[in-house]
Amino acid sequence: MFDDRRDAGCRLAARLEALRGSDVVVLGLPRGGVPVAFEVAQALRAPLDILVVGKLGVPSQPELAFGAIGEGGIRVLNDSVVRQAHLSDGEMAAIEEARRAELTRRSERFRRGRERIPLEGRTAVIVDDGVATGATARAACRVARALGARRVVLAVPIGAPDVPAQFAGDADEVICLVMPQDFYAVGQGYRDFGQTSDDEVVALLERAREATAMSGAAPSDGRDADDPFLRDEEVRVTAGPVTLAGHLTIPQRPTGIVVFAHGSGSSRHSPRNRYVAEVLNRAGLGTLLFDLLTPAEERDRANVFDIGLLAQRLVEVTRWLAGQPDTASLPVGYFGASTGAGAALVAAADPGTTVAAVVSRGGRPDLAGSRLGDVHSPTLLLVGGWDDVVIDLNRQAQAEIPADCELTIIPGATHLFEEPGTLERVAELARDWFLRHLTP
Repeated sequence: MFDDRRDAGCRLAARLEALRGSDVVVLGLPRGGVPVAFEVAQALRAPLDILVVGKLGVPSQPELAFGAIGEGGIRVLNDSVVRQAHLSDGEMAAIEEARRAELTRRSERFRRGRERIPLEGRTAVIVDDGVATGATARAACRVARALGARRVVLAVPIGAPDVPAQFAGDADEVICLVMPQDFYAVGQGYRDFGQTSDDEVVALLERAREATAMSGAAPSDGRDADDPFLRDEEVRVTAGPVTLAGHLTIPQRPTGIVVFAHGSGSSRHSPRNRYVAEVLNRAGLGTLLFDLLTPAEERDRANVFDIGLLAQRLVEVTRWLAGQPDTASLPVGYFGASTGAGAALVAAADPGTTVAAVVSRGGRPDLAGSRLGDVHSPTLLLVGGWDDVVIDLNRQAQAEIPADCELTIIPGATHLFEEPGTLERVAELARDWFLRHLTP
């Protein structure tokens, strides 16, 4: 058991020691998470801030969240819950308005007029005193991502045994010190689990600011003076009649840029694609992860599998890159996952684009149909060894693609490459393929 939240924070900090010295912001969830987060921030010598989030609950089932809101006007929706609950735009707007007013009051109470610490391009370590239902922590992860965090780490002292799996799609890494089989409440892990007051939260934030100012741990704009990136930011990408959200990262002296096309049900926040993108960035390659559809378009499931539409979006985004001063001269590669791989191959076959290389992760190249015969970009097909059906589809596609096309089967991997070491292998192979074909 933990003596109290301070003890829990000290023990949690020990597990997060590897993050010391990196561009980290520690975010405590008010109120109980802030005393824990304070100890983590002190140990990592990182700035401490709060992340004020609000769940948007379905009226008939308030505990069922159809979305979440955060500071800065951020809103994250769970489209499947919206559809199942048959929520209208008016109902959602009314619920959000009420929650937004409450969130603003809480933020003003804790911040006392201070601006939030920027998260763009940084690692956000979200800390709470434990995870019960997980709704608040999940909302926090999504809001941090929407605020531009490059990497999201959820760190808690105690939770149920399924906590790592529960947050696999929302956080890049989950740290939970104690996961008892008979878990029933966060308080069971503490000898002293008294309530944290608003005044205590304000006092801890002030102490953390003073410590940061004395140590010079973080510049006021939140970025290192020796920034390794020319650009690392959320962008709005014009694609035909719509504007899409994306995240553009360009390292110093880039040799090329890779555009990501995610699979159905995913987005630019996909932890797997973001991990691969980080590996490419470290190798000197720029990356653009973007949402292939607008939120309104995603509600129609037919759009998610409209390969022609998705491929056209890739073509438009490639043209957008050609008009940007920082990327106009860079050779372009495509990284497609699942259905996104089919779209990437169709876009690569488009006569209006010049694509230097394509990598498919667990892809469905068969969805490209007859356009496979028009693909002249060097293509690498990566498939899990336990993904039997997709292996056959990729073998057939390999025979139809006239360009240099290699098929690599990664042993012990299923379709999503969730097994230890398999996604790392994907990233390494993709990196080497792009460096070979994108580097002048």
